[in-house]
Amino acid sequence: MSTLSPSRSTSTQPATAGVDPRAQQFTAAVTAVVLAAVLLLAPSPLAVGLLAAQAVLFAIASVRGVRRTPHAWAFRRFVRPRLGPPAELEDPAPPRFAQAVGLTFSVIGLLGFLTGAVVVGLVATGFALAAALLNAVFGFCLGCETYLLIQRLRPAAAR
Repeated sequence: MSTLSPSRSTSTQPATAGVDPRAQQFTAAVTAVVLAAVLLLAPSPLAVGLLAAQAVLFAIASVRGVRRTPHAWAFRRFVRPRLGPPAELEDPAPPRFAQAVGLTFSVIGLLGFLTGAVVVGLVATGFALAAALLNAVFGFCLGCETYLLIQRLRPAAAR
């Protein structure tokens, strides 16, 4: 394991075993822009549509994996060739869990906006935005760290 984060994989694993942490930051940056737009435009139909689209993207990453999203494709196609290979790769499970957490907050936000509970929609979207900004700006994935904490707290027999 790397000293940077327990979610990082060792360099002896094949490239297909892990995900590029820079891709996760890229995805978080795009997500942060979308969520900020939602907060600026809420509770308009455009804001609800943007949040619904973001929920779909979270769902894709949660179900199919973070390497099978439009964001991952854009990163691989346009960004990664300009950066070179990553220093290390991450286990895909923590980012996938983080995307499921994002899906939960975006669905709560959507339900809030659609039922007229605008404050609920704003708060849920704000939480998702804060988590996305932590990853985009500082490379700190709150959902990933939560996943790792849950794994450490689980009894060894349950793993």
